Amino acid sequence: MKPPGMAVFKQQNVGDFYEVGETLGSGQFAIVKRCTEKSTGTEYASKFIKKRLSHASRRGVSREEIVREVSILQELQHPNIVSLHDVYENRTDMVLILELVSGGELFDFLAQKESLCEEEATQFIKQVLDGVQYLHSKRIAHFDLKPENIMLLDRNVSLPRIKIIDFGLARKIEAGADFKDIFGTPEFVAPEIVNYETLGLEADMWSIGVITYILLSGASPFLGDTKQETLGNISAVNYDFDEELFSNTSELAKSFIRQLLEKNTRKRMTIHDALNHPWIKSRGSIDEDSDPEAERKAEQLKTERLKEYTIQVHSSMPQNNTYANFERFAHVVEEISLMETGLSEVSGVHHTLQGDIEALLSIYNDKEAWYKEESETARKQLSQVHYEFRKVEAARRLLQEDINGVDSSLESISGKYVRRQSQLDSLRQELNSELQWMQEMMSALHPQGANGEIRSSSLSMGMKQARKELLHESRGGELCHEAKQSLTESD
Repeated sequence: MKPPGMAVFKQQNVGDFYEVGETLGSGQFAIVKRCTEKSTGTEYASKFIKKRLSHASRRGVSREEIVREVSILQELQHPNIVSLHDVYENRTDMVLILELVSGGELFDFLAQKESLCEEEATQFIKQVLDGVQYLHSKRIAHFDLKPENIMLLDRNVSLPRIKIIDFGLARKIEAGADFKDIFGTPEFVAPEIVNYETLGLEADMWSIGVITYILLSGASPFLGDTKQETLGNISAVNYDFDEELFSNTSELAKSFIRQLLEKNTRKRMTIHDALNHPWIKSRGSIDEDSDPEAERKAEQLKTERLKEYTIQVHSSMPQNNTYANFERFAHVVEEISLMETGLSEVSGVHHTLQGDIEALLSIYNDKEAWYKEESETARKQLSQVHYEFRKVEAARRLLQEDINGVDSSLESISGKYVRRQSQLDSLRQELNSELQWMQEMMSALHPQGANGEIRSSSLSMGMKQARKELLHESRGGELCHEAKQSLTESD
């Protein structure tokens, strides 16, 4: 039952009442965070579920599905099932304030221990069965039982208490309803889900068989390399008890698994059969006080089954024509009502799609205008760049021509320099010859005695003067260094 005074959906801001903390886990459209109630200081888990904002959208969860999950949780009060404390709603999210289960996932617990002894596995399965018995007594099927959705209340004890969580796929199975759907985790779903057959409480029992197999062996019975292979193994009930993995497992445990992994739902064990199976009955149970509420619910379940059996017996009696006609008319009216509802939904979806199309068209027009503007700007910039490139290319050609002219000038100057150098060498040779001749002449004309010395001195002075003039006239005074040195030495 729903706790007294608990609002179904509170429209206030959850942050005004709870201090939201670290993230504990996340899914496709939900995230779970630790939170603390400001008024009491009690810690809870806050599950933020993203709402689907339109019928045509595939992002988020529809409000109807969240309401169904909340409605189911509000009915549940059991030691092995997570309890709902509060619910908030805003424009984009539904926030479920749940009991904080801080011991981690059973999956993580198994990963650390690799596998459990048969006694421990029985204790865990017994707790799962107790929780499922409570669900099935209310005609609620979980449809997503797996190690990840079986949490530990406190893992620091020898045998932690488990809590079944995540009722997002849970359904209330109505008597006579033909419910079909394809959902759940492929590794744990029952064959009737794979084959799109009528679903009921039996699907949970199959999942318990898979969980038991994993608890006892640490391996998954139907898991293949691909999703299709896994579903094929389930549909064909293709599994075995590996001798190495089950070498220390009793035949009673294997029998328990076989009777749960039964493709025929009529032959598959019910929750009552599982609780009374010798493997469960022969093992001890977790130490705890008996739950009078659970016992009362079990008696209520027997009464409900008796009522269902009585209704089925009376429904097998032949109907008179008037009732049959009325029933057919009622069916027709119901189908028409369903058609009208469907057409109304289609109309709503069409209206939503029309709005989406108009929005997309507006976005497209804006993008097209922006593209044209950007394209014109780019074209102008490209034209300017092209113009600048032509200018640079013209300047490059002119510079190349100048370089070529400079190269030609350098070649001409180099030729002139070579010729000048050759002329200078020739002149130097001639000058050296003349100097040598003059020296020889001076030696031949050198007289003896004082008078001779005076005449020689006068002649020497004249020769020096002649040499200076010759040096001045030779190429503007640009004789080589060797010629100057030679004339100087001769002085």
